[in-house]
Amino acid sequence: MLIQQILLKILLAFSQERTISAAYHLLKGKRSGQTIQDVGLFKLYPYFGLLPKLSRKKFDEQIDLLFAKNMIIIEETGYYTMTEIGIELAKTPLTVSFDGWHYRGNEHLFFSRLSLIVQSLSYQVSHVKVFIPIERNETVQHWVRQFLIQHHYQTKLLQKPFYEEIEKSLTSLLIDDQVKDILIYRLSGYEEVGSTWQQLAFSFHLQEMDVQLLYISGLHMWLNEINQKSSHYPLLQHVATNIRVETLLTSSANETAKLYKKGYSMDEIVHIRRLKGSTIEDHLVEMAMNDDSFSIEPFVSVEDQQLILAAAEDYETKRLKTLREILPHVSYFQLRLTLAKGAKV
Repeated sequence: MLIQQILLKILLAFSQERTISAAYHLLKGKRSGQTIQDVGLFKLYPYFGLLPKLSRKKFDEQIDLLFAKNMIIIEETGYYTMTEIGIELAKTPLTVSFDGWHYRGNEHLFFSRLSLIVQSLSYQVSHVKVFIPIERNETVQHWVRQFLIQHHYQTKLLQKPFYEEIEKSLTSLLIDDQVKDILIYRLSGYEEVGSTWQQLAFSFHLQEMDVQLLYISGLHMWLNEINQKSSHYPLLQHVATNIRVETLLTSSANETAKLYKKGYSMDEIVHIRRLKGSTIEDHLVEMAMNDDSFSIEPFVSVEDQQLILAAAEDYETKRLKTLREILPHVSYFQLRLTLAKGAKV
């Protein structure tokens, strides 16, 4: 199963320095300081936020299967050990690609817009004015209504260029035809309802969660194609408006960054934002990981940075407690900042 291979890749990257729960938070796209930092420290950008609606029950079921297949050994503490079988599968390249860090679930909004546009144009060309929209979200409905008006759908000249952009962009994608089929089969039109996950799983002889992951991978690659060649796909580029996350900081960290760049000290930011000092530290760590222009020298000397990075390499660990024992004169905050700075995208 694709989900199991992804889990094994995440667990292998963690090098047994995080608990099983850390993988769950990563796939869910949890915006905590720890999870955000783990993304950078362990180079797990592709998998962040892949399954924002993943329940803990379904996650645990997959972990139990890995245990049953003798791929991992789970300890009572929540930590784990990977077996040779598990490591071998984790090192096997995936047949699909992901870009979770830059989309964080927004790919579903793109497809919601796209689906309703396709449905609307399909009913229009069939001369049917009233239908039940496939997308019930009123915000999406309003967005699509404005899109159709802006592109003069009343002339009935929008169908052809919109279809041609979909066909051309999907044809250009270097992904398996099965993934393209899944994307297309999810669309609805006049007297044609999009396939459910269960139907697709049955048709392709796959597990339902794997079908969803193939779909997400397809959306990520499709959106990257649209963004990289925006002049080729002006209509689809419009549909993809504000879908890709360009400001990689979380919204709260971005507010802290604005104050810091204005010259406010860390203590002043704590006072202004009325947040705990540890929360502001989390934000600064995010900045170190994502902002090339952010210098950590006001917080960690160059010498200490070198010592921290050397210790992490020599002892092959990113575990803060271990590094603190090796370098007791540096704080946990200094350790996190230095490791984050060395783990930029």
